[in-house]
Amino acid sequence: MFDVYIVNPVSGNGYALETMEKLRAVLQERGLPFRVIRTEYPRHAEELARSWSENPEVSAVISVGGDGTAFEVASGLAGTEMPMGIIPAGTGNDFVKTAGIPKDPLQALEIILRRNVTRVDLGRLNQGSFLNVCGTGFDVTVLDYAESLKSRYRGLTPYFLGLLKAILHYRPVHLKLSWDGQEEEGDYLICSVANGRYIGGGIPICPAAEISDGWLDLVLVRDVPRRRIPLYLPGLMMGRVLKFGITRHLRVKEIALEGSGLRVNVDGEIFSMDRVCFGLRPQVLKLLK
Repeated sequence: MFDVYIVNPVSGNGYALETMEKLRAVLQERGLPFRVIRTEYPRHAEELARSWSENPEVSAVISVGGDGTAFEVASGLAGTEMPMGIIPAGTGNDFVKTAGIPKDPLQALEIILRRNVTRVDLGRLNQGSFLNVCGTGFDVTVLDYAESLKSRYRGLTPYFLGLLKAILHYRPVHLKLSWDGQEEEGDYLICSVANGRYIGGGIPICPAAEISDGWLDLVLVRDVPRRRIPLYLPGLMMGRVLKFGITRHLRVKEIALEGSGLRVNVDGEIFSMDRVCFGLRPQVLKLLK
């Protein structure tokens, strides 16, 4: 039996490759069997995970990269009996914070080798999936600007600089929402649909979210004048967003968003669409944590 490590070579500007070399040294020193596979194109990690999940000689499939890589591997393993491990080696590494997986890759490896399995939920987005957090609004503006900076900076720096730019250029998002039989329409600063708690390298967008509770957490922050946005940022960074007077927090099973030319954050990747439907696949993923 052996583990398969799926490595995204572009994660963290090459940090995932550096990390895998450190892991390789540890695994070889301990005489543990493993295979390393590099991704070559978008969604390749999902294809690889699904393929290796059918191999009876594989004991676990491990994501080595950021949230996008983890999301792809999770999508490939969902509904199977193959355990998934995560080595955080990307820019944001947000999902592992909710899961309680150490940020340090070598410590995360120790968690994987202990083989403690927990079943966790996977979000559903239209015909696809998401692992951590989706949404639209101010956070997407931050991610848009941060993406252009990731080639020059690691860690939280791209997100911090993106945050400053977003304050200057942000416009509210107009949405029609429907969830569990309810409907509303309005302008919003933030609309997040959360399985996990964090976005943007550690911003606690929904501190109450749990990855195994069978619910999605909907966070709606109504629009405010641009000059007031900086007043809320310290509270947002400190995990107080659910206590804002302009915030509503709901636990839902399904939700649909509609808006012209929406820019939607899906586990740190941005997609354009006019309508998106979210749901949940409870405890379909076996996570080593």
